[in-house]
Amino acid sequence: MSAGRLAGYAVLAALGVLVGAAGALVQAAWFPGGLLLALLAVGGLCYGGVKALGTRIGAAAAAAGWLLAVLLLTTTRPEGDFVFGAGAGSYIFLLGGMMVAVMCATLPHVPPPGVQAARLGK
Repeated sequence: MSAGRLAGYAVLAALGVLVGAAGALVQAAWFPGGLLLALLAVGGLCYGGVKALGTRIGAAAAAAGWLLAVLLLTTTRPEGDFVFGAGAGSYIFLLGGMMVAVMCATLPHVPPPGVQAARLGK
């Protein structure tokens, strides 16, 4: 694995942390538009990671950063404060974000148009 590819995965993970933190704040502030925006951001980042690096690990790196941020924000602090409330929007963001990340990471690789699969000897 090249150093450039490792740097790409690190950048995607850092962007995943940012998207997770921003989505946690936006989804509750502008419900339901903010929830849709947050889920679209997760999907865009994961799908962009697949397309940018050409591997499914790109989506996994972005999803890992997103999951890390979301899990850290769901824990309560000693003061009793936490970012996520007990509403439906929070659960949709958590579960929907995980589903979107898994869908992006498991998309089939479709060859570009015009490229024909051929067997040897044909």
